[in-house]
Amino acid sequence: MAFTAKDVAKLREQTGAGMMDCKKALTHTDGDMDKAAEYLREQGVNIAAKKASRIASEGVVYCGVSADGQTGAMVEINCESDFVAASATFVELCKKVADLVISSKAATVEELLAVKCDEGTVLDLVNNATAKIGEKISVRRFVKLASKCGMVEGYIHLGGKIGVLVEVATDKSIGNNAELRTVCHDVAMHIAAFAPKYVYDEEVPAAETEHEKEILTAQAMNEGKPASVVEKMIGGRIKKFYKEICLIDQDFAKDSTKTIRQLMEETSKKVGSNVKIVRFERFLMGEGLEKKNENFAEEIAKLQK
Repeated sequence: MAFTAKDVAKLREQTGAGMMDCKKALTHTDGDMDKAAEYLREQGVNIAAKKASRIASEGVVYCGVSADGQTGAMVEINCESDFVAASATFVELCKKVADLVISSKAATVEELLAVKCDEGTVLDLVNNATAKIGEKISVRRFVKLASKCGMVEGYIHLGGKIGVLVEVATDKSIGNNAELRTVCHDVAMHIAAFAPKYVYDEEVPAAETEHEKEILTAQAMNEGKPASVVEKMIGGRIKKFYKEICLIDQDFAKDSTKTIRQLMEETSKKVGSNVKIVRFERFLMGEGLEKKNENFAEEIAKLQK
């Protein structure tokens, strides 16, 4: 039975084994996928695949920034236990992957896993870590921000439970300005704490604003307010709604006497260049992932058998 490069890639995806190991297995089994998988097991090279059915719901969000401060990457890599997530080996893996995101042009996780590195590819790097650590490890997501004139800064909270990457632009080059970097770090920390959805009011989709107006109108009517004053009330309440979900007019976490907008204006004067927040990304580790269900009674019962 003949096999193609797609068959090799499919076997690699199924087993987590290296490309050459998969090609060798398919050659040995004359292209039979099932027998090739068995052959890999016999050879002991698909260690990562043996852990494929486990739930990797712990992990780390990690941020890395290039030496010039203009490109940043944030990755979420998952494992099975918080003990492993806190280990130096796992954190070093996260750093390597973030560095490879910065240096590569990968736009998807699949493209990232195929990026070349010292260990072969990022997939090989992850599989080697799986074999060494003994838990299922998976690269879940990543984001890359790059500024042509400005900087990118990251912030990690609670040892990798929350990560933020923020990009700011300046109207002239001021290099890797230390004062601006400190402000960007503080803004990223604010985003981690308050979890805004947008930077500016105008970024809020019209449908979301209209939906909120409908809710606020119903609330006002239920409060017994006359229709003639409801419209005026809605204007004020929409402004409050924008402040809750948009970064720029929120009270600054480290100094509630000023807003983020005022902080940016103040910073612009200090660094001698107009500073504008372009965008941000916020990752909450494990958001939406299925959690491992620990039943300690069952575990004790198994040990007593």
